[in-house]
Amino acid sequence: MFDWEDLRHFSAFISTGSLSAAARQLGVDHATVARRIAALEAALNLKLVDRRPRAYALTDEGRRVGEYAEQMTQSSFALEHFANAGQQQVEGEVVLAAPPALLGSIIARQLDALLQRYPQLRLKLVGSKSRASLARREADISITLARPTEPTLVASLLGYLDYRLYAAPAYLRSTGTPRYIGYDESQAKSPQQQWLLSQTGNQPLVLQSNDLRIQAQAAAGGVGIACLPAFMAQEHGLAVAGKDEQTMSIEIWLAVHEDVRNTPRIKAVTDFLQQQVKPLLRL
Repeated sequence: MFDWEDLRHFSAFISTGSLSAAARQLGVDHATVARRIAALEAALNLKLVDRRPRAYALTDEGRRVGEYAEQMTQSSFALEHFANAGQQQVEGEVVLAAPPALLGSIIARQLDALLQRYPQLRLKLVGSKSRASLARREADISITLARPTEPTLVASLLGYLDYRLYAAPAYLRSTGTPRYIGYDESQAKSPQQQWLLSQTGNQPLVLQSNDLRIQAQAAAGGVGIACLPAFMAQEHGLAVAGKDEQTMSIEIWLAVHEDVRNTPRIKAVTDFLQQQVKPLLRL
């Protein structure tokens, strides 16, 4: 009989695509993930991965075992959801994943009232630029900048983020060719980056970063003009660069798995987000 922990580590390897990524997700080192996979192979008497110099590659048997592992993972989540649904008290941990800038500048600042009301509640905030999987329990609740499409999720529109071009007042008083700040290639297809490039005529960016907060700080330091949400520009004392009509909006969506949306601790947090955070976003 195989060890369930070995299967869990193998499943994490499949879902993340590498030993190091699986190790980060599980909070262990990559050698532990490799050892667990080897132990699972020995228990099943199957070769699950080809060990190559720079990476592991799944074998046909590995892909098949991965399918079984996914089914078992989903069943375990369903059982946990069923058990949680019977709880009556608002207690325990809730993991909320959202874009880092939104978590830090808007959500985290409003949490005191929630925790005062529910002292047994524990929150874990995960700043994620990509969408966390609610089905895999990477998060209990997620806030995303695009509407989730998974059929098992319940999604609601939380509000909008207004973006404009902003720069430091001193920079705007200077003369010369405008300099622009934007995302790097990891966010090249994002609506914000596409809109920024349409405003600049695809002029090369003088500074690129995958972190919007760094872009805002660079703009505040006089590096150039950045495409930012209004709340972040206000935090850094930036002024509008360009015309008032040069603006874009992005939808903000709140999502939770349908099986846990009425669990008391989950519902307490989603209600809080609807009541306390939603009014801070333009509607």
